Amino acid sequence: MTDALTAALETPAYDDEALLRLVDLLAQADSRDDEFAARTALARLGGRPRLLLRLDESIRRITSRYADRPAPAFEMLLERFAKGRRTPIALAFAALHRDGRVRERAVAAIAARPLPELVSLLVLRADDWAPQVRNPARAALTRLLSDQPGRYLAGAVPMAVKLTDRYRGRFAQVLVAAAVLAAPDDVRRQLATSPDRDQRRLAFDADLHQGRLGLAALADLAVRESDAQIRNRAAQLAYEQAVVRQHRPTLERLFGARPAGVRALGLTGLLRLGPAAEAAAALDDPAPLIRAIARDAARRAGTDVVAYYRTTEPSPGSVAGLAEAGSDRDAPVLVALLSHPSGPIRAAAVRALGHLGAVPVELVVPLVRDPAPAVVREAALALRPFDRRLPPGLGWELLGDSRSEVRRAGYRLLNGRDPVTRRRAALRLAGDPDPRLAARGRADALALPARPTRS
Repeated sequence: MTDALTAALETPAYDDEALLRLVDLLAQADSRDDEFAARTALARLGGRPRLLLRLDESIRRITSRYADRPAPAFEMLLERFAKGRRTPIALAFAALHRDGRVRERAVAAIAARPLPELVSLLVLRADDWAPQVRNPARAALTRLLSDQPGRYLAGAVPMAVKLTDRYRGRFAQVLVAAAVLAAPDDVRRQLATSPDRDQRRLAFDADLHQGRLGLAALADLAVRESDAQIRNRAAQLAYEQAVVRQHRPTLERLFGARPAGVRALGLTGLLRLGPAAEAAAALDDPAPLIRAIARDAARRAGTDVVAYYRTTEPSPGSVAGLAEAGSDRDAPVLVALLSHPSGPIRAAAVRALGHLGAVPVELVVPLVRDPAPAVVREAALALRPFDRRLPPGLGWELLGDSRSEVRRAGYRLLNGRDPVTRRRAALRLAGDPDPRLAARGRADALALPARPTRS
């Protein structure tokens, strides 16, 4: 493939201009009669099911007689198909044509010479609204996945998992799921390690159904998997099996994971097996759920949790824990941390004081210009309920600051006021140099009424 075609296939822009450019480049690749390059391009396209779906949805409008611009490349591909030059790319675009009779002939041609790179088109046409197209595509897909799943399954899966929310797409999804159950190990491993989340979910469901995932494999998924759905299911199963088997190493591994939900299961499991030294260390955990589990265990063991938080070396977790376990009588300890050299600890102290309802307004106001963005954010949130105690014009001053996080803080303070002030602030923010702040200002300005309504 050329560099331009590779870039066009990888672009996230699915507008008509980008799609027409992609069609042009694919037509150029087809004209070279280099089947290897053509099949490589189609394999890449099949691996981008959202792009292929966008092509399928847009090609009829782009090539209609009422289109804003001609699409000569598409017509050239269709002419080649009509004249009997059934090249892979011409076949693919014929399967996307607005005329059902053309799609029907394309499906028959693909079924007669089934290339793995064209299977995604069969999956797509198995969802077709025309039964004359849909039924032959389903029959061909069923035959290919039954006879040679190792050859055709990898090309079918990406599109099938993206059609599950369509009424007619359920057929392909069920067929592919059944084929995965019978797939060779190397194909299943390829799906299980795919960068696509939906493909990994399909492989995970198949492995669970057939009991292929042991305790170690489940724990590994719980610790390493980036998809929350797979990770949480694996963690829950690993937790249940480890508790039944009293297998502390697995629970310790879960407790050492980064995701808080997995750590919570690990700690709960360790506590179910008996007293766990990990509970004391978890009192300072960054996650509120784990701190709550640890506090409950520590109290049952006779530990004075509040005293621990008052005297331990401060960390964001211990500061939050003091607010959760203590009372407003602990405010002086938190106030002293407002000048701590660590930004995360200053931010946690501001948040904790807000949690206790003991915000010292005069000490928190300077923190809206703190060097640490997290402190600025927490200070603005803590000060919002105290609008009448803030220096006059503070919000407008902050909105003119050179730092985007300070401008955001100023907008937070102004956004809690009357509708007229909120609208003025939103209109000003709409011209902010930070694109995200400007978008927020525009959205809020449009959402507010044009003029205040009488109550």
